[in-house]
Amino acid sequence: SKYPEVTRAFFEGKGMDVDIIKIEGSVELAPILGLADAIVDIVETGATLKENGLVPIETVAPVSARLIVNTASMKLRKAEIQDFIARCERELEKKSC
Repeated sequence: SKYPEVTRAFFEGKGMDVDIIKIEGSVELAPILGLADAIVDIVETGATLKENGLVPIETVAPVSARLIVNTASMKLRKAEIQDFIARCERELEKKSC
């Protein structure tokens, strides 16, 4: 997992004793290479998992994307930021149709 602490807390909460290996990069390759029996990763569409013969079996935690802007930038570049937000919303609307 790229997220060893979250993974550890999840399995401890289930009373499971597992070995956790921190892996950077393409975590999906770990089972193929024999480095892991399972992985914990953030999944958006599941396409990469499917390409590597993996299937999600349980949600560890809900995840959401956030846009975070510091106060100074919001004051100095408000119009640009609002334009960026509007473009993002339009793209999201296209994908939900």
